[in-house]
Amino acid sequence: MENILALLPANIQALFRELPKNNGMEEIRLRIYKPIEVITTNHFFFLKGEEGQSYVMTEEDMEYILNQLSEFSIYAFQEEMKQGYITTRGGHRVGIGGQVVHEHGKVASIKHIRFFNIRIAKDHKGTASPYLDKLLGTDFGHTLIIGSPQAGKTTFLRDLARSASEGVSTLNIRSRKVGIVDERSELAACYQGIPSFEVGTRTDVLDACPKAEGMMMMIRSMSPEIIVVDEVGRREDVKAIMEAVHAGVTVFCTVHGDSYEEAVKRPMIGELLTLPVFKNIILLERNHDYINVQIDNM
Repeated sequence: MENILALLPANIQALFRELPKNNGMEEIRLRIYKPIEVITTNHFFFLKGEEGQSYVMTEEDMEYILNQLSEFSIYAFQEEMKQGYITTRGGHRVGIGGQVVHEHGKVASIKHIRFFNIRIAKDHKGTASPYLDKLLGTDFGHTLIIGSPQAGKTTFLRDLARSASEGVSTLNIRSRKVGIVDERSELAACYQGIPSFEVGTRTDVLDACPKAEGMMMMIRSMSPEIIVVDEVGRREDVKAIMEAVHAGVTVFCTVHGDSYEEAVKRPMIGELLTLPVFKNIILLERNHDYINVQIDNM
């Protein structure tokens, strides 16, 4: 939490330090001339300032946060900002909003940044532990994780990748070489190339790299036994997955969807699911702070 507080002006830091600890905070949303919104596991509230009134963000506050995020060098973070976020120390990801500048039909930069969404990174080691025997043991194979936003897909995938890398001696599961292609810097949450999360001793990471290109780079240069990617969905992603499968590399990946039936309706995902590729299909459903896991072995 200290890495997050360091991004904020001192007066706002003081307000956060008055909050109860272990409050399940997940996001801090900052909007110019609006109250600070805090989202927890089960609800949201507006941060109170003096005399119990909601604290309203000023231009000076927003400028301070942007300088802290960019380490006083906006230019150095332009490429990352074009994706709509900046990854900070501790693996926390800060979404940004403002005026988008287009050049040749592509996002060239974002200026007049007036909105921030600080997503608090949490690792939750052991999420996949109850299912490792089924997923990494005798039924080991290509694995697809389906879930809606904030259902825990990335957390489950990270824990599965870490366990595959380390191996599980109590289950007689050997360690394997793992390659993570982390297009959105969420799986390993690298800061200056160093993972903020523990992703395994035998794991290599390509950070901020497009999934399809990164999978091919991993296969050519790092000889992984397992490739791990988050939120596939484009045609080139599906093509790269099939290239990896035909190269003898096991794929662990996630897709958005409330159910298997919904995922099948997505054009590229439906095409992928019609092929006999995935050994394990996992459906994650979140009910407040509880995650329900269903696994089908195909």
